[in-house]
Amino acid sequence: MDANLVLWILQILLALAFIGAGAGHAFGYDRMSTQPRMSWMAVVGRRQMQTIGILEILGAIGLVLPAATGILPWLTPLAAAALAVLMLFAIVFHARRPGEAQSIVLNTVLGVVAAAIAIGRFFIAPL
Repeated sequence: MDANLVLWILQILLALAFIGAGAGHAFGYDRMSTQPRMSWMAVVGRRQMQTIGILEILGAIGLVLPAATGILPWLTPLAAAALAVLMLFAIVFHARRPGEAQSIVLNTVLGVVAAAIAIGRFFIAPL
């Protein structure tokens, strides 16, 4: 399969994942922070969760829009790299809290995919 096609598929899937997560983090704080496996959100706080959620949404847009329009396409691998760093921070946060291994696994998967997109778009199949 063509590397460009694989990267496009990964970009779209990752963008959808981050739009969903970002919307929940930015706009669903009251509903989500009371759920048992999301209690960590209360520790982070509403304002910080809104910031994180908006960054996730902007990163998701950056994964697709610049590449699709051809306008500043270098932003696509940059957005992927930024999301990978964000996931690294999330891994460190969850690793410091007991019982949050499930969050670490999800953050690791998202971070690895984001890093693969960044590497792929910077070096293997640049736009």
